Amino acid sequence: MKQPLVSVIMPCYNGEKYIRKAIESVYGQEVPLELLVIDDGSDDDTEKVLDAYKGREDFRYLKNEKNMGAAGSRNRGVQEASGTYIAFLDCDDWWEKGKLKEQLRVLENTGYVMCSTGRELMKPDGSTTGKYIPVREDITYKELLKHNCINCSSVLLEKQVALEFPMEHDDSHEDYISWLKILKKYGHAAGIDKPYLKYRLSEGGKSRNKVKSARMTFQVYRYVGYGPITSAVFFASYAVHGLWKYR
Repeated sequence: MKQPLVSVIMPCYNGEKYIRKAIESVYGQEVPLELLVIDDGSDDDTEKVLDAYKGREDFRYLKNEKNMGAAGSRNRGVQEASGTYIAFLDCDDWWEKGKLKEQLRVLENTGYVMCSTGRELMKPDGSTTGKYIPVREDITYKELLKHNCINCSSVLLEKQVALEFPMEHDDSHEDYISWLKILKKYGHAAGIDKPYLKYRLSEGGKSRNKVKSARMTFQVYRYVGYGPITSAVFFASYAVHGLWKYR
């Protein structure tokens, strides 16, 4: 197998219904890549669906011996990855063609270590909601503190950076914590304001329970080192942006 430029990390739990679409969108990207699926203890037919891909040199199936959660599964994938870059994709989301190629171009042109894209919100059945969430072309730490404009399934970043800032605290928004730490050190992330990510809204996702998601977001600010008053100020900004985003 040709050395992959990008390692795509796909954690999954009971993903039999949607994972094939996610995988096909990965293999529709026109860059050298490998796909690592980390099965976090599925008890449905996910593995049977994946049997169709197990003969590929650019496919790796890793099954956790015990449930590790999304953060632990992504971290395991990063540790096992061979690529120069890491891309994350949840097994119920999918990408448009050209996503990774365009992100690699933008990272090369900007010199930044991380890039995200805009996302179109999809219904559970895969049809569009008609809603699109944009992203700034230049994302700063200060901007990211106001609201999490970086969706995990849209991210491409350097592997060394993913190793430097592994995802922690599954009781919170573990990806948001990592993005804040990365931008605090590196200053900027790039954004591509196109709907390269198709983000499927699911009833069981963390962000679907708004009260729970709000509590976890407040906890993010505490985890990255802010006191309760400052965290409350940032949370207020998050709440305003959240109302606009899902209006």
